[in-house]
Amino acid sequence: MLIDSHCHLYLKDLDADLPAVLERAANQGVTRVICPSIDLETSHKSVNIAAQHQPVFGAVGIHPNYSSDLPGDYLNRLRLLVAAEKVVAIGEIGLDYYRDYCPRASQQDIFRQQLELALELDRPVIIHNRSADADVIAILKESGIKEGVAHCFSGGIQLAEQFLKLGFHISFAGNLTYKNSDLPIVAQNLPLERLLVETDAPFLSPVPFRGKLNEPGRTRFVALKLAAVKGMELAELAHSTRTNAEQLFGLTT
Repeated sequence: MLIDSHCHLYLKDLDADLPAVLERAANQGVTRVICPSIDLETSHKSVNIAAQHQPVFGAVGIHPNYSSDLPGDYLNRLRLLVAAEKVVAIGEIGLDYYRDYCPRASQQDIFRQQLELALELDRPVIIHNRSADADVIAILKESGIKEGVAHCFSGGIQLAEQFLKLGFHISFAGNLTYKNSDLPIVAQNLPLERLLVETDAPFLSPVPFRGKLNEPGRTRFVALKLAAVKGMELAELAHSTRTNAEQLFGLTT
């Protein structure tokens, strides 16, 4: 059994027929899904989807690209949502200097505030990092937070090691399977007990579905690639990554 540690079930065509999407996932051995948020609206959606669908657990938070023009009480709104059943993390949060949709100073402020909320509420964090390696690591270090995951990891071994030193997990998505990717070399050198798998659906569909709408069942193809990289059977890899996700997110139901 596998856990998709990052899937936006409320986006695009995934929410149009969610029971069928989750059934297809189960048929591929994907029995649990973490649904992170990107803003207040999707935080509510994640909470509702988790409440309505047994395999789904929610995460609430503000993605860096949506960190401008937030209401003054946004942290209190998130705090109330975290109290809902099956909300297991704050995320996805972090920095994105690739798009620069929001001023970097605003991104950093909102990132810091949500890390403080995660510490207050004793929740792990799901980190979005794009072209902002140094600032993400620096802010995480100053925050003192010790539990989280670098989602959809796309960096090198040195960056991965910095996340590991902070106590974080590393999650691989469909880009692990892409031709000429350096990620297999990175993954090969990371400890199995700190690895997760994800789809980041509806984005980043893995080979052989690259370019098509992604969905949680395709976690299996990320896991197959990671198992090959680590030189182990899929069942062993699935057991390890599932255990890692269960421990990180406190999945007990």
